[in-house]
Amino acid sequence: MFSNIKTCISPLSPSFSNIPFEARLFMSISELEALTLRKGESAFIWFNNYAGIVIKSPTRMILVDPVEVDPEAFTKVKVILITHEHYDHLDESIVETIHAKTKCTVISDPTSFPRLSDVVSSEKLIEAKVGEAVDVDGLTIRSEHSNHPPATTPVTYLITTEDGITVYHTSDSLPFNDMRKIGQQYKPDIAFCTIGIAPSASQKTGAEIAKLVQPKLAIPYHGTKADEFVQILSREAPTIRCLVIQKDRLYKYP
Repeated sequence: MFSNIKTCISPLSPSFSNIPFEARLFMSISELEALTLRKGESAFIWFNNYAGIVIKSPTRMILVDPVEVDPEAFTKVKVILITHEHYDHLDESIVETIHAKTKCTVISDPTSFPRLSDVVSSEKLIEAKVGEAVDVDGLTIRSEHSNHPPATTPVTYLITTEDGITVYHTSDSLPFNDMRKIGQQYKPDIAFCTIGIAPSASQKTGAEIAKLVQPKLAIPYHGTKADEFVQILSREAPTIRCLVIQKDRLYKYP
């Protein structure tokens, strides 16, 4: 289903090019929430140009960095993860709306934490600490270092679902040496690799992340062009599968 060379696959949700993006995205999120998954399966949607990802396991939904998205689309979120304080990763009003509706847990980097303390109930707000893991109703959320110098206390997240699928969300991070250790220790099924927009990030640095982490599936995001990313991995790490995703589309793994 996935390939190193030809990486675009058919997503679950159809493309409705004549429908505005916001409406298409709302439809895809509704489809994701209604989707029935078996043990060992997960599904996800990339919903903005940045690091906005919503992931569904058979019984849980995880939302990362919700900005530029209609909060009313989400009704079943179990946990929200915030990687750092920049405008394209943290929107307090969106977090507030989703939390008020779903009573979800919110885990955030230390700098974003006080900004969220007025909009998230104290018993549901957790400060991410690098190297530590938190259990949220069967989900394991582990905070790791992020090499994103413009942010104050950025983190990346290892998300392990209740039945053992591990996703590494690299936020805006550039590669760093300990990514190799993260890959060796936690063996991610999926790694979302930053390829642009963030300072110094590129398709080359995104491919380097994938080479360090060695996930089963590498997904370029936080940028729109991925041809060089695919070529580098096809040439230098042919055992890593790639998936080039489109915004607002629903994908299932494996």
